[in-house]
Amino acid sequence: MATRIEHDLLGDREVPADVYWGVHTLRAVENFPISGVSIGQYASLIEALAAIKQAAALANGELGLLDVAHVDAIARACQEVRAGALHDQFVVDVIQGGAGTSTNMNANEVIANRALELMGHAKGDYRHLHPNEHVNLGQSTNDVYPTALKLAAWFDAQALLVAMAELRDAFAAKRDEFADILKVGRTQLQDAVPMTLGQEFGTYAVMMEEDMLRLREAMAFLREINLGATAIGTGINSHPRYAALVCRKLSDLTGIDLLTAPDLIESTQDCGVFVHLSGALKRVAVKLGKVCNDLRLLSSGPRAGLGEISLPAQQAGSSIMPGKVNPVIPEVVNQIAFEVIGNDLTVTLAAQAGQLQLNAFEPILALSLFRSLSHLRRGCETLARNCVVGITANTDRLREQVERSIGIATALNPHIGYVAATEVAMEAQATGGSVSEIVLRRGLLSQQALDDILRPEKLARPHAG
Repeated sequence: MATRIEHDLLGDREVPADVYWGVHTLRAVENFPISGVSIGQYASLIEALAAIKQAAALANGELGLLDVAHVDAIARACQEVRAGALHDQFVVDVIQGGAGTSTNMNANEVIANRALELMGHAKGDYRHLHPNEHVNLGQSTNDVYPTALKLAAWFDAQALLVAMAELRDAFAAKRDEFADILKVGRTQLQDAVPMTLGQEFGTYAVMMEEDMLRLREAMAFLREINLGATAIGTGINSHPRYAALVCRKLSDLTGIDLLTAPDLIESTQDCGVFVHLSGALKRVAVKLGKVCNDLRLLSSGPRAGLGEISLPAQQAGSSIMPGKVNPVIPEVVNQIAFEVIGNDLTVTLAAQAGQLQLNAFEPILALSLFRSLSHLRRGCETLARNCVVGITANTDRLREQVERSIGIATALNPHIGYVAATEVAMEAQATGGSVSEIVLRRGLLSQQALDDILRPEKLARPHAG
């Protein structure tokens, strides 16, 4: 295999001649064979890095620090990467030491070598355009990496919002479909008062909408970046006008209304925004997990469980029990919820482990956030498409449960009193008889009064006009 020689502070190394990465990336690949997941597998992160390098080149060009040829070549290379090219060249492991330096240098080297090609030079001929001197001009890993994480998280959170909206709409459609189907409500897994199946599914739609609002609130904090801070926030080695200018350029490129942090030293060491975002994702996970618990309970059976709804059959459920079908879609979303809750703890620990002017543990924080965002998005999509849209109501079963329910005795309190209603409920429990039959036999109410009190629409919507 043909190679080229590249040099860093540790000496010379042979790098495959055809790759776009260089010696810094080579050492990182050797040093961090940890997860087997490369940064190139997270397109949002690579596109964010390329946008930052493009904005930096444009800003430095406008400030007279880069000549036109360098600006043009770097910008063109970045634009290609943002369009999806060369992502396979971003090969360092997501989990890495060095506070993200390996990620930043991987980006610098790939962009530099592609820019060299565009200028008519060979890869590695850094006399004409250098990864550090030109692509990384006015930057440090310590402002590039956290800014890239914020942009990538923004992109991924936007995609998650789309998936959550799809799931919300699927639940809302079932709310409307099941609007007039009466069922028994439950508290503490015990029979409670009646409601409609539509009301039950409507709550899930509301829960999704509320979590979308909370996620948008958390995303707003991602707009504040520390680009221009360089090493620790003092802006050393950057032009006095660079921070404000590169922020504007990056806003133009990404379409996000970005803001330069008012205190760059604080912003460079603070990971609070990631903790806040992770907390919002944990909230989504907790709520999704609760919904999936409900779906599994409501569909339990088909003969010996609640059996109120049927989930669409997606695959055979057992290698030994014929005819068994399991609630596999809610089960996988439950597992995503467990993972996201665990990821939140990782983010919390990584954020608090920072020391003095920098947090060196942002790579594991980043991986945790990216996995949470990606898996939640896919979980919402599969729950909506492969489960919720195909849910059907078992109306005969629901009707039977309401008719046999002791909980409807609660509706009689205002008419016969709590004591009498309790006696009716206890007799129904002891004998297996229905509340209606016992009330009529005891002469507590007439059939007409009972029918009016126990009208389905009145039971489920007692305050409706």
